[in-house]
Amino acid sequence: MSDVNLQQQQFRRMTETPVPRLIVSLALPSIFTMLIGAFYNMVDTFFVARLGTSAAGAVGIVFAFMAIIQAIAFMVGIGTGSFVSRALGRQDRDQAERFAVSGFALSLLFGLLLTIIGTGFTSPLMVLLGATPTILPHARDYAGYISMGAIIMCGSIVLNNLLRAEGKAVFATVGLGFGGLLNIALDPLFIFHFKLGIAGAALATLLSQCVSFCILFYFFHSGRTIVQLTWRRISRVPADYFAILKLGFSSFCRQGLASISTVALNLAAGAYGDSAVAAMSIVGRVFLFILSALIGFGQGFQPVAGYNYGAGNYDRVREAFGFCVKTGTVFLTGAGIIGFLLAPRLIGLFQAEDTAVLAIGTAAFRAQCLALPLQATIVLSNMLFQSVGKALQATFISATRQGIYFLPLILILPRYFGLTGIEYTQCISDLFAFSSALPFVLFFFRSLPRTGQTPPPPDAAAIPGGECECS
Repeated sequence: MSDVNLQQQQFRRMTETPVPRLIVSLALPSIFTMLIGAFYNMVDTFFVARLGTSAAGAVGIVFAFMAIIQAIAFMVGIGTGSFVSRALGRQDRDQAERFAVSGFALSLLFGLLLTIIGTGFTSPLMVLLGATPTILPHARDYAGYISMGAIIMCGSIVLNNLLRAEGKAVFATVGLGFGGLLNIALDPLFIFHFKLGIAGAALATLLSQCVSFCILFYFFHSGRTIVQLTWRRISRVPADYFAILKLGFSSFCRQGLASISTVALNLAAGAYGDSAVAAMSIVGRVFLFILSALIGFGQGFQPVAGYNYGAGNYDRVREAFGFCVKTGTVFLTGAGIIGFLLAPRLIGLFQAEDTAVLAIGTAAFRAQCLALPLQATIVLSNMLFQSVGKALQATFISATRQGIYFLPLILILPRYFGLTGIEYTQCISDLFAFSSALPFVLFFFRSLPRTGQTPPPPDAAAIPGGECECS
């Protein structure tokens, strides 16, 4: 099949297939990939926790550094993916390829800088991220390999977003899913059989990410994608790169603030000992697993929104968002009820021997379950605005949950309520974030024309600077 026919076939699929069926078909591979990724994060925590409370706490410290890496990679990946999906919606393959290869190159550059920083300043970086003296040796061992893999992690995330942007979610699942399963298999082998301890968990993560990168990169050079990573198409216009970063900045805010909030949480919990740090780390990993299903569902929604917004099919954008929010809310309500009831057992799977970890983790887990159903609106609102090129709205919404509200709360609540304030900070922050996102969504859809009517004017980030269209 020729490239033109392949592009036309994919365009018809994205703009004519019934919305619920299309989203589910794109979301299922994404959900699987996200669950595998979150599961191997939990597996890391599970096996490392067998090494002791301080080792379990180290996972939470290094997770803050991984969140920084992911923040930068998702900023580039989401920004690039939005341009690619909307360009394909307009059937402009040249622009799609220009942004794809430029975004990929940008991710490798950022990844290299993070590798240099992480390997050159490991100990002071871990202390800055909240490591206590007893946690620091474990955190340093774990972070060493993670730092070496920063360039691979950044590249993989961008390749993953490019595949999803053109509706090839299955390919993304194969690459990241296989790497995740490999990580799960290597963890116990390296940690216990080869007696590498916590460094073994990090080495397993590094090797699995290398395998994922190779698989994802292969798809772009095997003729199986619409967009090709042709280096001669790389942009020489700085405005293109600024446009990618501007549109992806909301993801950077979300992921970057997640890292900062994790540091703030580690520092606040550290006042109550390693058990508190370990408990909050375990809660964070379990909730990441639960929310990964929603994020995967949202990744199935994003290319549908981007394609149809670019093609002027605004009614399909409305239908897609409504379907996803309703489905996500129902799912998270059920998950919240089950999680609230089973909280002691879930935390006990990781660290049943330390009663302090069990008590703190159970209380924090139940508090977050109370606000879990609100996450569907918060997460999908952010993804909606990213997909249609509304950079300012996406950035604000992404900054609310773990930045604008969380950071002041984590400083204020523990002063008045002690450890209970730490346990309830995320729940209260989620309530405020939901209240902020809802008005933006309502205004957007009220101002969005019906299909066939005059389209709304693009944001400054929607098409980079006019002259970039001619580069």
